[in-house]
Amino acid sequence: MCVGPWGSASVSTHSPNRGFFRFRTRKMKFTIIAVHILCIPLLTRAQPAGDASPWSFHFQQTVIGQYHFDFRSPYSGTNSLASHEDAAYSVTSTMFVGCRITDGTQVFFDPELAAGGGLSGATGVAGALNGETYRIGDPKPSLAIARLYVQQDIALSDERTRTEDAANAVAGTQPLRRITITAGKYGITDRFDANSVSHDPRTQFLNWSLMSAGAWDYPADTKGYTIGATVEYIAPEISLRAAASMVPYEANQAVFDRNVAHAHSGTIEVEVPHRLFERQGVVRLLVFHTTARMGDYAEALRQHGTPDITTTRTYGRAKYGFDLNLEQPLSAVLSGFVRASWNDGSTETWMFTEIDRSLSIGTALDGAFRSAGLDGARAAVVVNGISNLHRDYLAAGGNGFILGDGALGYGPEAIAEVQYATRIAEFFTLSADAQYVLNPGFNRDRGPVGVVALRGHVEM
Repeated sequence: MCVGPWGSASVSTHSPNRGFFRFRTRKMKFTIIAVHILCIPLLTRAQPAGDASPWSFHFQQTVIGQYHFDFRSPYSGTNSLASHEDAAYSVTSTMFVGCRITDGTQVFFDPELAAGGGLSGATGVAGALNGETYRIGDPKPSLAIARLYVQQDIALSDERTRTEDAANAVAGTQPLRRITITAGKYGITDRFDANSVSHDPRTQFLNWSLMSAGAWDYPADTKGYTIGATVEYIAPEISLRAAASMVPYEANQAVFDRNVAHAHSGTIEVEVPHRLFERQGVVRLLVFHTTARMGDYAEALRQHGTPDITTTRTYGRAKYGFDLNLEQPLSAVLSGFVRASWNDGSTETWMFTEIDRSLSIGTALDGAFRSAGLDGARAAVVVNGISNLHRDYLAAGGNGFILGDGALGYGPEAIAEVQYATRIAEFFTLSADAQYVLNPGFNRDRGPVGVVALRGHVEM
């Protein structure tokens, strides 16, 4: 997805931004930020905390500045991470508007403003460095509809459970056992591959291959959203969900393919709670299958000269794989997670990022030292890989939409990320983040790379 991307996602790597992103004028930059910060409290006052209401109004804004230190780079290609560059910045502002139409029917509408870009245009590292950049299709400020969908609950029991007012959630109750149908435009990672430790680059890890399963080429446009429907069976002992989604007409692009008979993605997930150390954790198993007008690595490698996978695109190609996702509380304040994902790697990456195998493990400490100003600390390691065909294609000088150094001395891409967060105010959190990347873009000839970031997050 473009990267990326609520994932998949989706960064728009076709419009690289290799330096400080600039709004058209500095005045525009600060006006946009100020309007969003100052106007939203007026909306949030309409929904006092804890009050029952058919409406829900929330807001978030995330500003990230990121920089990498110079590193060894004997050669580079079209999609390489630049060995030297200025810092990069990203901004997203989102309104979350929800309305309960009937007891079981809700509608959600999320307009979103995004601007900025990733380091080297979010290219050169398969586990891309800023998870917010996949929501950015253009370095200039752009306003788009992130989500517009209907959610319908069908009760399977009389017993109810409380739903708190939150972003894309209206305060009230839902049947404890239910079927939930979601249809419209939304992020498929809103419903699948959830993980309370590692899922949201606005508040958790920044790296793409930590915010989502790296090898899940999940359906999304450039900004990380899709059009489709999800059906879920939700019960205390098990949850099952299945989705049918549209996919882009071109890899990592914004326009969806209307030929849905030959271009679509299917996702199925089973979620089972379990108890370990007297604490309830969750295991999720996800499988996916996507068919689209994809290119084929083997066919591209048979070309004379430098292979170009875009010239091999045709309908009938498929990509499939799985994601195993475990999260487990270890104490009242400490939690851990493990993710393992795989795809067949025979066709080009279409929507998220160029990873065909991924294994990650990490931990989070939340709320243990709030009296000392520490709101949370996180640490994780992820190791990413690609298929033999994918590596041969890159070694022959081929380009994907994320990777392309012109050559390749293959090695697994390994990334460590640590993060420290402090709550400045009830609605504002400041986070310091550091990543260390071995073999960026699966290339032993380049790197390692040290990356630092500062993130400000407003949530109301």
